Amino acid sequence: MSVLFSPISIRSIHLKNRIVVSPMCQYSSEDGFSTDWHLVHLGSRAVGGASLIISEAAAVSPEGRISPNDLGIWKDEHIAGLKRITQFIQQNGAVAGIQLAHAGRKASTNRPWEGGAAISPTDPKGWQTVAPSAIPFTEGNPEPLALTDEGLEKVRADFVSATQRALSAGFQVIELHAAHGYLLHQFLSPLSNQRTDEYGGSFDNRIRLLLEIIEDVQTVWPSTLPLFVRISATDWTEGGWTIDDSVRLAGVLKNKGVDVIDCSTGGNVANAKIPVGPGYQVPFAERIKQETGITTAAVGLVTTAEEAEAILTNGQADLVLLAREFLRDSYFPLHAAHTLGDEIQWPVQYERAKPR
Repeated sequence: MSVLFSPISIRSIHLKNRIVVSPMCQYSSEDGFSTDWHLVHLGSRAVGGASLIISEAAAVSPEGRISPNDLGIWKDEHIAGLKRITQFIQQNGAVAGIQLAHAGRKASTNRPWEGGAAISPTDPKGWQTVAPSAIPFTEGNPEPLALTDEGLEKVRADFVSATQRALSAGFQVIELHAAHGYLLHQFLSPLSNQRTDEYGGSFDNRIRLLLEIIEDVQTVWPSTLPLFVRISATDWTEGGWTIDDSVRLAGVLKNKGVDVIDCSTGGNVANAKIPVGPGYQVPFAERIKQETGITTAAVGLVTTAEEAEAILTNGQADLVLLAREFLRDSYFPLHAAHTLGDEIQWPVQYERAKPR
């Protein structure tokens, strides 16, 4: 059997293979509620053979949404729709995960297919954004408010409440979103965090909020269930967050009981020059894994079974997350198994279409 289709256990959770559906924003909610679109989008990937399906970034508060149409988990009414999705995922042999997020200064924007521009807080669709410091993401964007002590306390409490709701909704994995220029990443990077209090300046101060949220979340998230953290391993910009910082952070997170570092990059600098190409982020997962020993997930333009298998065979990561390739092919794992010569179970309803 290939490594790609070998099982892995993380705490009490058993994954049947190493293929994970990466969180992908659908911008298809109203007031944060999941819909039939989310059920089909996530459920079809479970039918397609992925071992772990991580839902898109779910906002822990209304002001934490990227757009007015983001998925949410800030109120109890969101639980029922999410539970319908987790039950379907589990019924089809996969594990349901959810990414918990706060967009910070990158909140209050239009959907990508509507241009993605920032929405003014004076617009009925928009709201006041918050950040570590009053620095907009791009020139001309509305200025965010620098979070006060009370604001920071609310952010921490919102992540805890969202975690409790995720558990009630049946999710078995949570991923804290500290990447892509969203709030927790904004605190990590000196380019967006210019505070002079205990949350700014030194490395230890800039990682403080993330560590506090992890500790708070662990008071309500069972120790038997995995906790992932997604980071942007580099800002791709001089003076920003670096891979050296990421390695150092990963070591701290490992000691804090984080199980997996999901290794992405970028998103905090609007004009960063990123050398995008197949597997361009894999070396970051590799270095973090090799230097800290923590379990890592590789993501970023992995599009073939052979590429995914090579990442695992070469010891560059333990899990492979796919996003765009799953949009092209919701049954990627079934096709990848055939490509690699692995025998895996197909849904009985589709068995007659299985290649022989």
